[in-house]
Amino acid sequence: MDEFRQRLTQAEEKHPLAKTFSDPRRQLAHSDYLSLFLFGLLNPCVRTMRSLCSASEFERVQQEVCQRPVSLGSFSETQAVSDPALLEEVFESLGQQVRAKEEDQRLRIKNWMIQDSSLWEALPRMHWAMWRTQKKQQQALRLHLSLHVLDDKPVRALITEGRHCERAAWRQQWEKGDAYVGDRYFGEDYGLLEELRQKECFYVIRLREKASITVIKELPLTKADSDAGVMKQAWVRLGCRPRYRIPPVRVVWVQGPEEVLLLVTHQSVQEISAELVALLYKRRWQVELFFRWIKCILGNRHWLAESKNGVAIQIYLALIAALLLQLRNGKRPTKRTMEAIQFYLLGWVTPEELQRVIIRQETRRKKS
Repeated sequence: MDEFRQRLTQAEEKHPLAKTFSDPRRQLAHSDYLSLFLFGLLNPCVRTMRSLCSASEFERVQQEVCQRPVSLGSFSETQAVSDPALLEEVFESLGQQVRAKEEDQRLRIKNWMIQDSSLWEALPRMHWAMWRTQKKQQQALRLHLSLHVLDDKPVRALITEGRHCERAAWRQQWEKGDAYVGDRYFGEDYGLLEELRQKECFYVIRLREKASITVIKELPLTKADSDAGVMKQAWVRLGCRPRYRIPPVRVVWVQGPEEVLLLVTHQSVQEISAELVALLYKRRWQVELFFRWIKCILGNRHWLAESKNGVAIQIYLALIAALLLQLRNGKRPTKRTMEAIQFYLLGWVTPEELQRVIIRQETRRKKS
């Protein structure tokens, strides 16, 4: 909590608070509101906004989290005047500190990130989060995430309504020099691949099995490529019609557990070998595990805020919680470690016992 408040103060220098927070009549400070919100995400007893506000009446919570009791009305109203950009700044500053202990230097040459999104079910009254209509209207919101391959940390995030196009959201996150790993959905639009190249971004993206591929020149494989499951690689032309065609790209055919994967990149063999192309896509599953972690282990499923602004605040706080735990622990906590942390917060586990659990889980992870 101290680390979070310190980062929050630094972020406020770049993103000044709304004028309402300088009004002497306002009793709930901005930092207290966000700290209490974060406390609710980490504490296993808190399930609703009502229970969180009730917890603010306890003396220790006021000493360590918020300075005074918080009413339901104040907590609910503050989400409308809080700027998620402030939390985005905290999120980015924390992310810069998280680094993997074990690194594959071959992949460190570029800033490789896995791009994907995940849906969160929204309440029927959250009409802004329209997703689809199947007999009845369904509400959901979508988190578009870039996860760093080597550091296994979230790097960029964008929260939209459920029906927002993943490719359109991804375009908003591009920066010159980025390197991305993506699934088949991103490989459906060949024009998107050319846009990435023109943006001076790098990519390894899976193509659909029925993709139209015309081989221009087949390339030789090394022993390391074959050992990684690579079947062949070639410079090809994508698209069956001239208007869909883009400059030649390189496709690597990799034998997966159940099927052959078609992976496309515009980089040459000298820039990235077929072995590393296969390795990068194998790492893509990390983002699915992260989504599972944040939903199931952190337990970020119940909405403590329902407006678009409030939901963005909650998701950013969940990402910040993930980074804080990873920064302290070296890795994101497992289910057993997270349980021990929560028992510690409840006063049932000593710091020494918590440390033993962390060391034991880390030892098991290395053995597995």
